[in-house]
Amino acid sequence: MKLFGALMGLTGVMFLASLFVGYAAIPIPEGLAALFGQGNPLFVTVMQEIRLPRTLLAAMIGLSLGLAGAAMQGFLRNPLAEPGLIGVSGSAALGAVVALQTGLAAAFMLALPITALVAAALGVGLILLLAGPRGSSLTLILAGIAVSAFAAALTSLALNLSPNPYAASEIMFWMMGSVANRAMDHVWLALPIMALGWLILAGLGRGLDALTLGEDAAEALGISITRLRLQLLVGTAAAVGAATAVAGAVGFVGLVVPHILRRFAQGRPSTLLWASALGGAAMVMAADLATRLILPDRDLKLGVVMALIGAPLFLHLIYKTRREVA
Repeated sequence: MKLFGALMGLTGVMFLASLFVGYAAIPIPEGLAALFGQGNPLFVTVMQEIRLPRTLLAAMIGLSLGLAGAAMQGFLRNPLAEPGLIGVSGSAALGAVVALQTGLAAAFMLALPITALVAAALGVGLILLLAGPRGSSLTLILAGIAVSAFAAALTSLALNLSPNPYAASEIMFWMMGSVANRAMDHVWLALPIMALGWLILAGLGRGLDALTLGEDAAEALGISITRLRLQLLVGTAAAVGAATAVAGAVGFVGLVVPHILRRFAQGRPSTLLWASALGGAAMVMAADLATRLILPDRDLKLGVVMALIGAPLFLHLIYKTRREVA
């Protein structure tokens, strides 16, 4: 309960900071009134149309990536596993690139996230086809790597053959990941799909706890490994696919957050699921806050900041683990 309270408090503080810290200085009382459509019309516009959707998306994306990362590590029993391992992020990115390259994104505001979601679903379907209904964890990983590599190759091909340098530049900036310049339409598009993914992944706790004893022991306890793998893939596809669709590629969250919180969860995957969800939400909101404070006059991307934060943290965790083993 202490862990839950601490993470809830941290997430709440980050949520409020994300709402009230920005380029335009808005006092807290006026900002709260503006959230409900009252007071200065300029404050209402800033709070309702800029900061609220940005904050909500950052929290949703962090929750999705943290939860999916903990579920993936629990199922594969590998602390190096992360959601991008099964190719969902790469497939969604490819769909977004197609929308940008063909001009669909310019013709219709939500064409980019919708295309990315469709591509993510197709990518997971291909992984299921390649891995088979009873494929091993190794087969699943190999299928995910193959789909991810193929999607990355097609994305690079689209950039290589792009006749318009502005389109290529837009693709590159989108792939860096960001929640800036997003509207509530993006929130309402992603939320139902993410929520479905959250429900599916949250239901994996008992199965993942049993899986720590080994696959044979888990099946003896009544856990269907095939069903567990299908739930993992569908839940990850919904949560991570929707996150990538609306924000681009944001890495390291699903890898680093479960690593940091594992010792506080006593190594129990069921506890780590919700802990990583809250921790992921707090980390992404903090990273997005950093994009506004470090270089407020430049369009610093969330994915870049997350990589700058996540990579050193991960290297520190590797060094610490190596010392503990030695």
